Amino acid sequence: MTNDLNVLTDENTSRFVRINEGDLNLQLHYNEAGQGEETVVMLHGSGPGASGWSNFHRNVEPLVAAGYRVILMNCPGWGKSDPIVNTGSRPELNARALKGLLDALGIAKAHLIGNSMGGHSTVAFALSYPERAGKLVLMGGGTGGASPFVPMPPEGIKLINALYREPTIENLRRMMNVFVYDPSTITEQLLEGRLANMLGRRDHLENYVKSLELNPKQYPDVGYRLNEITHSTLVIWGRDDRFVPLDAGLRLIAGLQNSELHVFSRCGHWAQWEHADRFNSMVKEFLVL
Repeated sequence: MTNDLNVLTDENTSRFVRINEGDLNLQLHYNEAGQGEETVVMLHGSGPGASGWSNFHRNVEPLVAAGYRVILMNCPGWGKSDPIVNTGSRPELNARALKGLLDALGIAKAHLIGNSMGGHSTVAFALSYPERAGKLVLMGGGTGGASPFVPMPPEGIKLINALYREPTIENLRRMMNVFVYDPSTITEQLLEGRLANMLGRRDHLENYVKSLELNPKQYPDVGYRLNEITHSTLVIWGRDDRFVPLDAGLRLIAGLQNSELHVFSRCGHWAQWEHADRFNSMVKEFLVL
């Protein structure tokens, strides 16, 4: 583990661990940096080629510098973690995997930051293991359900599913162009890295498609249970999110007992990347309040 903030990379923070949690017996990949007494776990979204590092690399160093131990978990079926076909709730699967990871690392409790699928997984973890969760940060995800304002499925979700079935650079570019508010911020390096992640693990792509065929509702609506969550929660959304519309964030704070909402204008589905500096400052302030 390195303490030099100038040399934090995907490679030198890379770790593997085998977990045994219920019916799960698999190897997880994760990134780890920092040695603080409090731990922050970041949970990535569901897009093809997604990983903890690709989703959160702009957010690691500020939290490490603030004194936190930071862990980015690659969920089962993503990155270098083991493949899996899922027939039930994907967020509950990821929550079990996270519990297994925390147990394996000897971490009793962690703050959770979840983007998109990671937001759903954060909520699932807080519901299943409330004593293991500290503060929660949700961006672009947390519960399912249809939007009364946007045609369902949303444009972005259609593009994700098309990319899973046809993993080409053209389809990746189409998805990323609506992923963020300003497509000009998507560099060729980012696209090439994402494409390499996708094509390097075609088993993950094929298993995700199989999972959807077996259970099209991988992300169930848990809105009716949100009142069970008492954890202090910061909900952050992009006004221009074309994957999970803003009214989903409003439903979250309507149900969560102890929550607040911040909305970024000129922001799509990736608030932690599109508004990284402001996001990092907000999260650090929220964690110490």
